[in-house]
Amino acid sequence: MTETNATRARRGLFLTLSALLFVASAAGTILWSRAMAEGMAMPGGWTLSMAWMPMPGETRLAAAAGFLAMWVAMMGAMMMPSLVPTLARVRPALESPSPALAGAGAGYFAVWAVMGAGVYVVGTVLVAAELRWPALAPAIPLARGVVLVAAGWVQLTPWKARHLACCREGRPGAARPGAGAGWRRGITLGVDCVLCCVPFMSLLVVTGMMNLAMIALTALAITVERVAREPALVVRLAGLLVIGAGALEIVRAV
Repeated sequence: MTETNATRARRGLFLTLSALLFVASAAGTILWSRAMAEGMAMPGGWTLSMAWMPMPGETRLAAAAGFLAMWVAMMGAMMMPSLVPTLARVRPALESPSPALAGAGAGYFAVWAVMGAGVYVVGTVLVAAELRWPALAPAIPLARGVVLVAAGWVQLTPWKARHLACCREGRPGAARPGAGAGWRRGITLGVDCVLCCVPFMSLLVVTGMMNLAMIALTALAITVERVAREPALVVRLAGLLVIGAGALEIVRAV
């Protein structure tokens, strides 16, 4: 088998495994969303998601582990369509042995797992405060609107554009050879991706992580801005839409 054929075989295996992981992640996300579809009505006309609270008889540690597992599954379903083309564009990723690609994927989703842990800690602290002091609950819609406006503004900044460019093409100098090269590549790409996705993740968290339509819409927006030939228009449009949604939320709350 020639070198070209070997590269093609690795590419085929890579794409096949990526498709299987995407299907598994999407299925897990759907099951999780349906299991957590119920919520608690709160003062102020909003609903508290059950994702932030342990199920009856469940310990806090088990609830955190379950949230983290499902967060990683959801990120797999949302990020895989844009991650695969990114790795395909960075030729050393496909020319490396399979362990390097596996290391890149592990490093990438390890970063997302760390973010998920942070999201869970912040979410549970806020929920505990809302349940302990019910007077805070009516202010949540207003706070949610402010977060959305801020997220939309971030979407329009050079900071966002810089991290998006790194997500699309890879950070220069990130592919140093040697042991752990794939892992380092995945960590670097994961950090850029997390930072690039701050506006979209803010939108997803504050509007309802259990909403499959919102999950699909967010995943679509992330994918389009990663694979579009000219992403600037997509980025600006998404930012303006998020700002508009936040402003509408604020108007409704005041």
